[in-house]
Formats: sequence, structure tokens, C-alpha cells
Amino acid sequence: MLDELLQNAPVFLLLFARAIAMIETAPLLSSDSIPQAAKISLALFAAFAVHPSAISVGGMASLPGMTAGLFSMEYALLLVGEAVIGIIIGFFMTIVFAAASSAGQFFSLQMGFGASETFDPLAQIENPLLGQFLNMTAMLTFLLTGGMQTMFLGGLAASVKSLNIIELTQGRENVLSMLLGGLSRLFINAMVISLPILGTLLLTSIATGLISKAAPQINILSEGFPISISVAFILIMATMPFMVEALGRVLEGGFRALQDLYINTGGGIYE
Repeated sequence: MLDELLQNAPVFLLLFARAIAMIETAPLLSSDSIPQAAKISLALFAAFAVHPSAISVGGMASLPGMTAGLFSMEYALLLVGEAVIGIIIGFFMTIVFAAASSAGQFFSLQMGFGASETFDPLAQIENPLLGQFLNMTAMLTFLLTGGMQTMFLGGLAASVKSLNIIELTQGRENVLSMLLGGLSRLFINAMVISLPILGTLLLTSIATGLISKAAPQINILSEGFPISISVAFILIMATMPFMVEALGRVLEGGFRALQDLYINTGGGIYE
């Protein structure tokens, strides 16, 4: 196997470029808390795992520029192209995951936690506490449902079988459509996840407003925030199974979008 890797070193380097670019942009794996050595090791292992399918008939070894040598301009462009494919896959999954933190931001302000923003090491952004909680829930759902295996077996192995930079350039309309569709579904998914809590908090605000009109002697500012926070936490506990199921469907929809990209652009089969 080692002799075969040495003989096909240009192909292995292309696979490594795609894998490390995907790892550096994918959710969970791109966190700064993960050592860079671990990311490189994982990329090397992923490239080693998909190497046999890449050198098969019609694989990467047949791409134009592969016979020009490691230090040719054609090979350098192929290397950049493989990194672009990995970035697209990882960035799209990041868009899918952003629905969780966006859902938390939707009702954080309504429940009185709008000013409680702290740095989220997983999302790498300033995020409200509820956004961090839902982002962590999405990460655990991702691991529990086998998303890591699906992302590598489906997002990397299947992309190697069915997609290269030449086909991606020819079908760039499909890539643009996938990214724009992911951005539009981001807000729809976030609204669906947060709607039960957001709607109930809206009714709670209306009820407290009516109480303040009926009984002006009640200090609604001191009583309204504890009520909203208590109602929100009770709803979060009650709707947690729904949230986990909704997050699982969001992740499944993201993988289906990648499947459609592989089929429509590369003509391959998502396995």
C-alpha cells in the first residue's frame, strides 16, 4: 500500500488538500480548541481511506494536468481547485449549523437574555447564551446521528467519486443555487425551531401588558422579566425532543443538498 501511495503521490496530495480544506471550514472540526496536528492527521487518514477510489478508472488520476508533474502550473491549479471543493462542502455545512444559533438569537431578546452575549468557541462568534445552548445541542445531535461519518463518507468519499474541479467549474450554477438555497433555508429552519418558544413569549408579553393596564399598581418591569425567563426555560425543557428532531431534519436536509450537488454537477452517485 505504501508503494502504491508513493506511485500516486500527486493524487494523494489532491485528496489531502480537499480533506484539510473541508476540516478547516466544517462545523465542530474547525474549532480552535482542536489541535492543528489532530486536524492534519485526520485529513491524512481521510485521504488514505478514499485513495483507492480516486485512482480507479475515471478517477482523479485521469484529470488533465496529472501527467505534467508536481511543480507544474496545471497541477497547482488542480490543487487549488480541490481545496475550493473542500471549502464549499465545509462552508455549506456551517450554514446548515447556523440555523441552531440563529434560532436561539430569535427568542433570546424576547425572554430578556439579549444582552448576555459571550464568545462561543464552537461557532467562533459572539453568541447569546441560548444560541450557544442550541448550537451545542446541534453538535451533539450531529454526533449522535452519525453525522461525522456521513460527512466524511458522503461528503468526501462520494465527492471524490463524482466531482472534480473541472465539473464544478462547468456546473457552477448548481453550486451557487445550493449556497443561496442554504442561506434561505437557514432563516426558515431557525424560525421553525424557535417558533414554539417565540410565539409563547409573544403571548406572555401581551398578557403582561394587559395585566399592567388592568392593575397599574403592579410594577410590570420587575415582574415581567422573571415571568418571561421562567416560561422560556419551561418551554425549552418541554420542547427539547421537538428541537432535537427538528435539528436532525435540518442536518439531513443539508446532506441531501450535497447529494443533489454531486448528482446534478458531477453525475455521480451519493453513497
